[in-house]
Amino acid sequence: QVQLVESGGGLVQPGESLRLSCAASGSISSNAMGWYRQAPGKQRELVATITRVGRTNYAASVQGRFTISRDNTKNTVYLQMSSLKPEDTAVYYCNAGGTMWSAGSSWGQGTQVTVSS
Repeated sequence: QVQLVESGGGLVQPGESLRLSCAASGSISSNAMGWYRQAPGKQRELVATITRVGRTNYAASVQGRFTISRDNTKNTVYLQMSSLKPEDTAVYYCNAGGTMWSAGSSWGQGTQVTVSS
């Protein structure tokens, strides 16, 4: 299992942007990767996934605002978040080894994103 470390979270105002990064301890080239989030009192939910060949899947709530990408040379996955809304506030987790629609067994520790004026 690869170890995953997220970074880039923080406090932003509505309408602003953030880019999250997920650095893996080993090669991710053969893995589908994903971003999930969990808000207080809610279940963890899929935000975006990307297959090893670059196919992507997004939750309806973030479609058109978020973009997932990967750099296999750096073993890193990114989540570019734009037009952030208060309802995007959550802990965001990186995941490895799943599919376009479900999570794998490797998780990062999470990074907090707070959208508030």
